[in-house]
Amino acid sequence: MSPTLSELEQLLPDSSILLSVVALSRDDAIRQAGDLLVAAGSVEPDYVVEMLGRERAVSTFVGEGIAMPHGTLTAKSDVLVEGLSLLRLAEPVDWGGEPVTIVIGIAAHGRRYITLLSQLATALLDEGRAEALRSTDSVDQVRRILSS
Repeated sequence: MSPTLSELEQLLPDSSILLSVVALSRDDAIRQAGDLLVAAGSVEPDYVVEMLGRERAVSTFVGEGIAMPHGTLTAKSDVLVEGLSLLRLAEPVDWGGEPVTIVIGIAAHGRRYITLLSQLATALLDEGRAEALRSTDSVDQVRRILSS
């Protein structure tokens, strides 16, 4: 089950959704997604460093051109409140051999973190939703796609 629309409105404010982003690399995309989480007050800046560290250890590519970078378990103290960020890249970046155009940054605690990651990954592996995310120009539509 995906997060509800009301949950997504809280977790993913308009300012955390960017729909035409230029990223020079996987790490640049992760930094940008993490910076949105910092700007939203979801995480401390050190969390972004942990997101990069996690990616070096285990890829967060989930399929359908989507990656979901997040911090390590040791970074949970850097999470202030749960939050999400979403970047749609103007051009794909190489994500460990896979092209990625949608980057969803995740900040959450404990069990909720695992649940949220699983719900979003399951929802986004639906080819229709992934394609809808790649084509919409509406931040409201982004939340509807993720919650449907």
